[in-house]
Amino acid sequence: MVNLSTTIAGVTFPSCFMNAAGALCVTREELEALGKSGAGAIVTKSMTIEARRGNPEPRYHGFVGGSINSMGLPNLGYKAYAELIPQLKRFGKPVIASVAGLGEDDFPAIAELINAADPDLIEVNLSCPNIPGKPQIGYDPEASERLLKRVRPKITVPMGVKLPPYFDPAHHDVMGAVLRRCGVDFLNLINSVGNGLVVDPEREAVVIKPKGGFGGVGGRIIKPVALANVRAFYKFFEGTMPIIGTGGIVEGVDAFEHFLCGASAVQVGTVLVEEGLDVFGRLEAETSAVLSRKGYQSIQECRGRLKEL
Repeated sequence: MVNLSTTIAGVTFPSCFMNAAGALCVTREELEALGKSGAGAIVTKSMTIEARRGNPEPRYHGFVGGSINSMGLPNLGYKAYAELIPQLKRFGKPVIASVAGLGEDDFPAIAELINAADPDLIEVNLSCPNIPGKPQIGYDPEASERLLKRVRPKITVPMGVKLPPYFDPAHHDVMGAVLRRCGVDFLNLINSVGNGLVVDPEREAVVIKPKGGFGGVGGRIIKPVALANVRAFYKFFEGTMPIIGTGGIVEGVDAFEHFLCGASAVQVGTVLVEEGLDVFGRLEAETSAVLSRKGYQSIQECRGRLKEL
């Protein structure tokens, strides 16, 4: 029997599969449905100070190989999630609160109130790519360090960081050093690949409305980028940093590749939106079959064991 449970920053997850922040996790109903599902955790939508309706629709579009979205952080506002978190814990699986903000001053205020609600982990989202006129904080090492050093004292539960994709080894080194100095307990890699564009040639038009059609790309098409970031940070921290791999997981073998690169758990976005909550059962069965065929009894046995030529 293959063991698909995992541990991140001292917190045990009954399954290594969970939703990515943003996928079917905005409302109370969606979060409770995750609690009743086969997901190994309940991950909240990335929350802001005020409730947000998000960008105009259509703002999500699935295509062969992936998806593009420019959601604009629709969420209930941090006070609503602070009230929900204690109720979500009754489902007996970890609750991860995803904290965002429209400016640096928002993050400490949100973190303090959410920490008091006692989620199992807090994920600080430095990679919200869909707010017009705002660059991603995660692409500014100085701003990232300043923000994390303000937030860290407010958080007593394990604190992780969700990062955008990096495309150069120098960026991995610089951000790795920042994360080390800031006392980060786990990483979530990666958020969607920002600033993509999908065209419908029949209509001769873009497929989403916000920002002239530009949006974050997710799904199968971004897996090589996600794997590269998981591997780079796994090696930077010499295997000591827990990593949640996010990006391109459609089948069980995709999760296995994330584990080989160094992930301890994985999150799914596009495939969850496209298939619904039953996807967790399918992915577990497929991953168990892959691990069993390879002779592994658990995720820990294969984590980081990627061979280099």
